[in-house]
Amino acid sequence: MPFQTPHQPNLRRFLDRLLSRSVLSDREQQAILDLPAYVAQVPANSDFVRMGEVVDHACVIVEGIAGRFGQNANGARQITALHIAGEMADLHSVVQPKGCSALQALSTLTILRVPHRALRAAAGRYPAVAEALWRDSSVDAAILSQWVVNVGRRDARTRIAHLLCEMATRYKAYRNEGDIVFEFPVTQAHLADVTGLTPVHVNRTLKGLREAGLAIMADRMVRILDWEELAILGEFEPAYLQTDIRPEERLRIVRIVQ
Repeated sequence: MPFQTPHQPNLRRFLDRLLSRSVLSDREQQAILDLPAYVAQVPANSDFVRMGEVVDHACVIVEGIAGRFGQNANGARQITALHIAGEMADLHSVVQPKGCSALQALSTLTILRVPHRALRAAAGRYPAVAEALWRDSSVDAAILSQWVVNVGRRDARTRIAHLLCEMATRYKAYRNEGDIVFEFPVTQAHLADVTGLTPVHVNRTLKGLREAGLAIMADRMVRILDWEELAILGEFEPAYLQTDIRPEERLRIVRIVQ
């Protein structure tokens, strides 16, 4: 798809994500903020990167939620990743433009298309930017690894409990009267495609979590009533998300360029 009029890019949230794990100088940060970006609106349940498509841009989620998926010969889909605001959903496409999976808007979606050529130029000029992008991709890989364990070795209650804990952490969910609350605009059919369950099984499992006083999911919102017990049930340990790295622990391999 050809690029159209550049949108005044709002890449601050993506930069903040990089800075939560990496050290970048002021000039390197500005290189991220100065990347050209082109806005697009994607309707819910529409694919915006097709299976096998060769792309020349990567997509930053501005608003909404996207799912990465693969499918079998019969067309049945498995969602293998969820991407939320601030994340670059297909950062790996910068070095592998032909995708072996696809991206779909699970809700109404606003994205920024950032040309590969601009990302490659920034990474080439500033090695620390390349390092930060590499580190960000490693988090996506760590999440995928956890999801494989979730689908392959956990029962339905544990799968969904783990997913809710992970998404609360990624959304940096707020507390409301002691409960942890966040918007999660997906359907039970989407959850079935994430967890490898049927929609009926997802519905039954969510009902069980609600009756146990652990979590409620309704009207595009999740309310976690008992974080400690839900995390125990979901076998959730957040270290793989790398969201709690203190500033002094953030690694920088290359020297700072002034």
